[in-house]
Amino acid sequence: MHKVYLGKLSEHDPLHAYLQHDIQPKIGAASRHSGYRVFRLNGSHDVYLYEDRATNTKVIGKFFFSSTKNDAGKASSRLTREFDSLCMMRAYGLTGYPHHVVRPLGRYYAMNALLITEYCEGELLSDVIRRVIQSGDHGTLYHALTALAYFLASFHNRTASGVGVDFHQDCAYLDRLIHRLQDIRALEKDERGELYWLRDQWRHQTRMWEDQQVIVHGDATPENFLMGDGLQVMAFDLERAKHADRVFDTGRIAGELKHFFLRATGKKDAAEPFIGHFLWEYACHFPNRDRAFQSITGRTPFYLGMTLLRIARNQWIDTDYRHRLIHEATTCLRAL
Repeated sequence: MHKVYLGKLSEHDPLHAYLQHDIQPKIGAASRHSGYRVFRLNGSHDVYLYEDRATNTKVIGKFFFSSTKNDAGKASSRLTREFDSLCMMRAYGLTGYPHHVVRPLGRYYAMNALLITEYCEGELLSDVIRRVIQSGDHGTLYHALTALAYFLASFHNRTASGVGVDFHQDCAYLDRLIHRLQDIRALEKDERGELYWLRDQWRHQTRMWEDQQVIVHGDATPENFLMGDGLQVMAFDLERAKHADRVFDTGRIAGELKHFFLRATGKKDAAEPFIGHFLWEYACHFPNRDRAFQSITGRTPFYLGMTLLRIARNQWIDTDYRHRLIHEATTCLRAL
């Protein structure tokens, strides 16, 4: 994880007492002499690492209420949702090796809707991807994607509901992305019209309704998975976990891979071998691997295209690359 040192937490700050007396006993590190160094993580203003100098223990703090996210009701709701989702997925056995969902240690609504979780050692999948693109060590990324496929297959299969997917929800999400791109004037009228037409064509595809709902991570980006030794994968940021098609997650990973490689190399097909490997490895966790692979890949273009549109709406994307993403997303959605 990238971290920026901000200084020491004042002993007079209410957070100091909360960490010392409420949180540290839960991780077997109670101390009368605790003092905390504070780091901001991954460029975010809302997520911090707190390191106790007395015991060398670390925890993560995530504030849902801040100067930029200042709706108190929404902040409380988001905190509740993430805390409960972490507890729920750990109750499904996703603890330890090789599949681990971070342990929530506490929540403090009155302190800017604060969530405290355990700290885990590992390398962000996003950093693995960047390193592999620079070094050409493709085997490292293939291994990481094998581990992630195993993790997501377990995450999904353990939570299968037996209830059919509601693809209307994903079409509605696509609508919101199109509206956002329209608001920032990134779409021409004919481009917008084609995206709506393609949405309706996908809606009429029987295969988009054929699977059962599972619990999905909901924000399965390379920034939300830590890779450990062997097949170890650690997941966090489950605020958007929900019941949906499993390809909501796997298609997002595919879209993120395409984006990482497209942005770094300029080649639209550079990520294809890694996407194919990831989906093939995911499919191996089903009784009939070939049938599972065919079913998943048949639905992937929709979710891959949707992911590229999701990335394109970000303010940090420059105009030329935004148009490239929209073009690639449309190309994916045409693959009916």
